[in-house]
Amino acid sequence: MQPRNMSMSGVVDLAAVKAAGEAKAKAEQARAESARQAGQGGATGPSAGALPPSALVIDVDEAGFERDVIQLSAEVPVVLDFWAEWCEPCKQLSPLLERLTLEANGRLVLAKVDVDANQMLMQQFGIQGIPAVFAVVAGQALPLFQGAAPEQQIRETLAQLVQVAEERFGIIGVEVDPNAAGAPPVAVSDEVPAGPYDALLEAAVVALDAGDLGGAVQAYKNVLSDDPGNSEAKLGLAQAELLVRVQDMNPQAVRSAAAENPRDPAAQIAAADLDLVGGHVEDAFGRLVDTVRVTFGEDRDAVRLRLLELFEVIGADDPRVSAARTALARVLF
Repeated sequence: MQPRNMSMSGVVDLAAVKAAGEAKAKAEQARAESARQAGQGGATGPSAGALPPSALVIDVDEAGFERDVIQLSAEVPVVLDFWAEWCEPCKQLSPLLERLTLEANGRLVLAKVDVDANQMLMQQFGIQGIPAVFAVVAGQALPLFQGAAPEQQIRETLAQLVQVAEERFGIIGVEVDPNAAGAPPVAVSDEVPAGPYDALLEAAVVALDAGDLGGAVQAYKNVLSDDPGNSEAKLGLAQAELLVRVQDMNPQAVRSAAAENPRDPAAQIAAADLDLVGGHVEDAFGRLVDTVRVTFGEDRDAVRLRLLELFEVIGADDPRVSAARTALARVLF
């Protein structure tokens, strides 16, 4: 199988400005909180202290994926190596990835996924064959290459990945101590407590129940202004903004316009909003991925950004979001 390589310009395309800003803020918050906990003797994640090189290569499974990969990716790019014992090319690629990860000295972490034991992860990433290599940066999955690839090509791809993580997301990696004893897990600690925002979040819910969508939007924004990584507020804001967009729509007119103008980004975006509100999640995602495929420039960017916003409505953990991210990446690359 020939390698299917990733253009790093695609990483920038896939990482919308909004998502990048939030991810950068979340990464900075996680580092600050870990440093604070370290001063109190309570941190256990990467920022708690230097790690031994052996902790930069880990085995992950479905049960620990959120903790060991998604959360960790706020501090360091995580390279995913999908492999199997019976895969001969994997036996050549995996050791190479391990060596390059160690050479990166904390700017990367390699997470190895045995596809035989983790079929769901393989399906969520849309993998058709192995070896397959992805990266997760600030919670976003990005395909790197599939099949065998020359060492120099892999080096260049990983170097660009590190550069994008630093420049776009402010993710600088973890500290490594070659003399450190033991191999503590690289995974970050449990999510940082959101802080005393219960009253604001409750106010947003009350506003939603009362039909005050503007009040709900503002309440969620108030939380995020102080705590950009607050997952509950991000989800609530995305949902409230979606309701604001569709409240005055004429569904019949919107769907007619979308059917008559399959390449019109505004028409397809409006129809996708209606799809999602109606519970047709995969239809909404598929519509926008198809529109990205046939549009260019600012039109394509507008559609892509709306798709990323709809991902926020559903939540990153939903397998339909993972599948749509993979489909979007294939269109962009």
